[in-house]
Amino acid sequence: MSTPSPIGSLSTTPLEAAAEAERILRALDTGPPVARVVVVAGARVGQGWLVDTVGAAPLGASPAEPVPTAVLEVAHRRLAANAPPGTESVAEVGEVYVEVFGPPPELVIVGAGHIAVPLARLGALLGFRVVVLDDRPEFARRERFPEAAEVRRVDWRDPWEGLAVGARSYVVLVTRGHRYDYDALRTLLACPDRPAYVGMIGSRRRVRATFAALLAEGVPATRLADVYAPIGLDIGAETPEEIAVAVAAELVRVRRGGTGLSLRDRERVLDRFFRSGPPPNGALE
Repeated sequence: MSTPSPIGSLSTTPLEAAAEAERILRALDTGPPVARVVVVAGARVGQGWLVDTVGAAPLGASPAEPVPTAVLEVAHRRLAANAPPGTESVAEVGEVYVEVFGPPPELVIVGAGHIAVPLARLGALLGFRVVVLDDRPEFARRERFPEAAEVRRVDWRDPWEGLAVGARSYVVLVTRGHRYDYDALRTLLACPDRPAYVGMIGSRRRVRATFAALLAEGVPATRLADVYAPIGLDIGAETPEEIAVAVAAELVRVRRGGTGLSLRDRERVLDRFFRSGPPPNGALE
């Protein structure tokens, strides 16, 4: 498939169904992402637009008129956040349904050790494009990571060379040593584009030492506040496989939202609905 071009302008020419489908397929393949916005409630029900970061066009059944500014603002915000599909109220048009189409998010695993192997497998199952980085030829091997889209040998002084890390990137630092994690994190935080997620493995002491050194180098505390360290949800994980599950669960929580609580503890069905005893026979049928 050819490299896609952006929409390019605020067009008033409606986009025919075939052209719309082609643009969405290209966005899913290689990008850039697009947002499909359709009015689902209000005076302009059925009207829609296809929006990217530099342009927009009405969909085929929509009137040939300028795209409302409020629609552009909503679409651009959801594109920047790679937000899941959902509805929003837009003053100029009513309630809109917005769906973002783009390449899969990228999981960059920095370090190819014992945790990286199950994490790469889980990442692929969760729909991430997995990239594994390491400097050791015996670890950075395709055979070790068959589910990964890329396995790269890197220089820890600049492991990000040739990688486009940005808003669709989820970065997990699980190298074999504190120094490598520190170097990778320092260079990553110096980049202007912020990944969707940055997590670093390590004990509280190791994380504290890393943060202290970065603050001393002038890294703003606001950047460090974005780093998930220690990494993963608290599920009592001990083995590499369990740690990978804890990290993968945190990736899903960041990507999709949620509390990380047990659903039983959040819903409290027994306490909320059965305080006075069991229901009469057949009451729930």
